[in-house]
Amino acid sequence: MTYLGENIPKLGFGLMRLPMKGDSIDVEQVKEMADRFLEAGFTYFDTAYGYNDGESEAAAKTAIVDRHPRETFQLVTKLPAWIADNAKEAKQMFWTSLERTGAGYFDFYLLHNLGDTRTKAFDDFGIWDFARELKEKGLIKHLGFSMHDKAEALDAVLTEHPEAEFVQLQINYADWESVTVQSRRCFEVARAHGKPVVIMEPVKGGMLANPPAQVADILKRANPEASFASWALRFAASLPGLVTVLSGMSDMAQMEDNIATMANFKPLDDGERAVVEQARTLLEAIPTVPCTACRYCVKGCPKDIPIPDIFSALNSFTVFETFAPAKRSYWFATRKGTTASTCIECGQCEAVCPQHIAVIEELKKAAAIFDEKAE
Repeated sequence: MTYLGENIPKLGFGLMRLPMKGDSIDVEQVKEMADRFLEAGFTYFDTAYGYNDGESEAAAKTAIVDRHPRETFQLVTKLPAWIADNAKEAKQMFWTSLERTGAGYFDFYLLHNLGDTRTKAFDDFGIWDFARELKEKGLIKHLGFSMHDKAEALDAVLTEHPEAEFVQLQINYADWESVTVQSRRCFEVARAHGKPVVIMEPVKGGMLANPPAQVADILKRANPEASFASWALRFAASLPGLVTVLSGMSDMAQMEDNIATMANFKPLDDGERAVVEQARTLLEAIPTVPCTACRYCVKGCPKDIPIPDIFSALNSFTVFETFAPAKRSYWFATRKGTTASTCIECGQCEAVCPQHIAVIEELKKAAAIFDEKAE
């Protein structure tokens, strides 16, 4: 018995971090990359309503839809209802995406980034019923959702909405045992519900392609010829029950490296799994803010500062010493204006923290890095 996506090649092209030419996507380079991707036998392209303010969906039309037979690839996009002010505005996102891409239909369609307070918008605006109607009309082939939240929250959504055919989750070896991301636990929840998984962030926003020196040494000793990114991709793709593994490729060199890894894919063997586990343990041992994301600190914060999410971004910067991905995480966490700098040092957070974290001082560190540091 086959499952949804079983016959889809296990490398997907994520159209979020596309090559740029000035302030715009370099569509000519995207054409070359898309052609190479299809030529190598891969077929799954993933974009979203909000990527590059819609420019990613437009690039998908120009580089892929207008140049290749529709039946030769899967085109995927997403609807972020939580940025809409009302149901009409949220539903219009689908029609805008359909027009931008010229795709005629979407092979896989996702309700984008459920979790935390964002989940409620999809219910309030009737998006689940709307998507079901679109599927009945053939405008959506398969319906699912993406999520950045804890396993408990994922279980709640899958229990309430069994009509979801698949889920898209952040899974990589660095986050496998993370108390904030919970890659392993979320994957296990999806498996328990019988849902195939699309993996996003297998290279953790590119950070695992350039790991800290001690991790790099372990991987290079194990296989001097393998790229660091290939270890991360193979870890993700070795998991069972996958639709595909997305990689946000930004240039042809990344494309070629990923194709070399996945064209003749071999799952990790026991020895390689031990190497990856050693790398993960080393990453975990790098001193970071010991936040378990219990969120006790958030409940009484007079400024509603998303303290655990800020600490997650701060820890990413500390471990990988790579500013841009950590800054993106920080921006998303503080997009409502409650940055680390808005802390008034009332001490409420420190009084309730089970880990006895010096929250105020750590927020000052985050403010110095993210609020004051120029990109």
